[in-house]
Parts: sequence; structure tokens; C-alpha cells
Amino acid sequence: MIPRFPVYLFDIDGTLLDSAADICGAVEHALDTVPNRPSTTQTYLRSFIGRHLIDLFVDVFPDAPPEEIDRLVGEYRRTYLSRGHKETRVYPGVAEGLATLPGLKSTATTKGTPTTRAVLEHFGLLPHFAHVQGTDGFPCKPAPDVILAAIAGLGAKPEDVLMVGDSPPDIEAGRRAGVKTCAVRYGYGDPQKLAAHNPGYWINDLRELGA
Repeated sequence: MIPRFPVYLFDIDGTLLDSAADICGAVEHALDTVPNRPSTTQTYLRSFIGRHLIDLFVDVFPDAPPEEIDRLVGEYRRTYLSRGHKETRVYPGVAEGLATLPGLKSTATTKGTPTTRAVLEHFGLLPHFAHVQGTDGFPCKPAPDVILAAIAGLGAKPEDVLMVGDSPPDIEAGRRAGVKTCAVRYGYGDPQKLAAHNPGYWINDLRELGA
């Protein structure tokens, strides 16, 4: 049994939305702009979801200058938005879970705040959130900054908060921010790697939070 919390923070990709096809498709497009670029698998690309794009592009092109990495990030962002989320789906139970879960809700995602708000609105999830927080010019997870910004935006305290996510950076960021954490088993994170970060709770369906 998971206790009720006054405040819930949610990761987006792999937690609320199954967005891997659109994310990986946009990454592949950006990579294809580089001649003779190394081959990458979907499993490899999915392993970076939730981390900053810079981490992925530096891993693929370790010798690339910073301006080339910035170009690739910009190419990804343009392509991702132009795809219109056509291959993204809301995970089963998410809409119902958010609708019935009491307490204040915000996001804590690596996406920027404007993109996060637009995505939530696109899928009809925005009305469930009292606040929307993305990573805007500060370090991304596993740094705690986005969680601390969401807490401040809600006027809450860390001890009132449950952070829900699918990846080790989500759980580690929650630990560093001093909040309780909950890992979802259906997302993109490796369960063994998630377990190594000792999430306080586990769920298979978001509706379990309000049960």
C-alpha cells in the first residue's frame, strides 16, 4: 500500500507517455545529418531517454566540438516538434490515475517547460496539473534542480512530495532533492538499475497510486 501524498511530481517520457518512437525517430534524423555516422540500435537510443540530449550525442560523437553537439540538439528539437507526437501514446491507466489521484501535481522532466506544457495539452493531460516544470537552463536529472523548482512552484516542502519516474536519473534526482520516490515498471528504465537506486515504492500502473 502506497500512502497518500500532498504533492506528486511526474516524469513524462516513459512514465506518462510512451514516446520512444517519436524521440528515437527525431534522434535518428539528427544523426543522419552527419556523414558516415556510427550505427545505433533502438535499445541504445531508448537507454538515453530521460537524460540530456547532449549525453547521447557526445556518446555517439565523442570527438565532436561543442558547436556540432549544439547543432545536433537543435536539429533534434526541430524534428521532434515537427513529428506532431504521431507515434506517442498515453500509457494505459495514466489518464484515469491522474484524474482520481488527490493532491497537487506537477511535472519534473528533462523537456523544457514550454514543450512539456504543449505535450500535456496535446494529450489532454494538462488539466490534471497545478504546475508544469521542465528543465530550463539548469542541470537536468539526476541533479535535483527540476524537482526543487517544481516544489518551489507549488509552494510545497520536500517531505510532502512523491517523485514518480521510470529511470535511474528520476530516482536519484528524487533522493538528492530529499523527496520520496516511486518507480514504474512499465517504462524505459532497466529494473535492475532502478532497484540499485532504492526507490521507496514500485507500481505497474499509475492507478495504483490512488488505490
